[in-house]
Amino acid sequence: MMITYRSLIITLIFVLLAAGVALYVFFPNSGVPAYTEKLLVKMGLTVARKAASMIGPQQAHFTALDGTVRVKKSNSNTWAPADFGLPLEKGDIVQTSSEGMAKVFFPEGTNYTIKPDSLIVIEENSANEQQQTQVAVQVTTGTVDLNTSTYSQGSSSQVIVAGATAALAPESSAMVHNDNRDDTHEILLKKGSGRITRNNETIVLADYEKVSFRAAAPKMNRTKETGPPTLIQPGNMLVVYVASAGKPVHFSWTQSGNSGSYRVRVSLNPYFSSMVFDHVVQGTELDIPLGEGSYYWVVTAQDVNGHESAESERNQFTLLVRAPDSASLPLELEPFIQHGHVIEVKGKTDPAARVMVNGREVPLIRPDGQFSFFTAPLPKGESVITVTAQNARGGVKTQQRKVVIE
Repeated sequence: MMITYRSLIITLIFVLLAAGVALYVFFPNSGVPAYTEKLLVKMGLTVARKAASMIGPQQAHFTALDGTVRVKKSNSNTWAPADFGLPLEKGDIVQTSSEGMAKVFFPEGTNYTIKPDSLIVIEENSANEQQQTQVAVQVTTGTVDLNTSTYSQGSSSQVIVAGATAALAPESSAMVHNDNRDDTHEILLKKGSGRITRNNETIVLADYEKVSFRAAAPKMNRTKETGPPTLIQPGNMLVVYVASAGKPVHFSWTQSGNSGSYRVRVSLNPYFSSMVFDHVVQGTELDIPLGEGSYYWVVTAQDVNGHESAESERNQFTLLVRAPDSASLPLELEPFIQHGHVIEVKGKTDPAARVMVNGREVPLIRPDGQFSFFTAPLPKGESVITVTAQNARGGVKTQQRKVVIE
């Protein structure tokens, strides 16, 4: 009887060791106790794991491109055209032409909009197993808008301009301008907070405060900027219906300080490189005749000296002609499918209809009316997906749904 119990115990020990090896190999992050891991290493059944705090590189990606944009990889001496599938890593350089613009999205949620005639260098882009991220971008020349997300404690997001380093808090946005020819270097905080450090001097910025300096100047200069107006109508991601093409669309915004003049710009793209309206007007509303399509608009306030405020938010809207039989046009949407930051939209409509998803046309409608479309990568947080179908008779049907990217 003693031999039987001993055999059972030995068998049980081997079973437990085999289970430990399998758990460690196939599920290395499952929390195998340290003493078990040491035993497996001593027995030669596995190797020691690296420390959990090991820093690893991350990749950023383009989420929007317009005009000529080039990339020089850190391990290359040649420039290559920017592409949505091209990953961006530490040491990579991005350059936009006089007609080019780009938007770069980092894994922790920070995004950079690179304006024309700009060049940036990705100085740091890494994360550890505690989800703490380190992002740093140098604006060598040009203008960049950036927005940070809600990143974890211990993470950092920095932008470097002519020797000044701006550390931005979560949920902050800023505009950075660097012109070496005119020796003009500026960092404007639009929202949140930021700490600017240069030559052992540190300045903490609040909403619509700006630091500027020249290369030889020992100190930075802080000024308070006029806040932009708030856009009212048309609202962001709104579908605007008119009775016929060419009918005026009503635009309105809030008063900004004591400003009486406002610069209103309407564009066919979010980079405002394809302008259809760009005028300084008096008051806070006007009507603009526009044709069908997707538009973006932005407003800045101007003082008596013509100095412009920071830009307002950039609202997008879609203008469509409504027909009497709009209600008869079918539009059925299936539950959205999330692929990381990308949303797959599926639905069914009139096979002869056109379908737009957030202002972008679905390239193929099947003979049975089924369609499928993948959105561009969306930022973290809540976004609105607007799906609009329109047929040749002028029938229009629109549906909107909210999605949350975590």
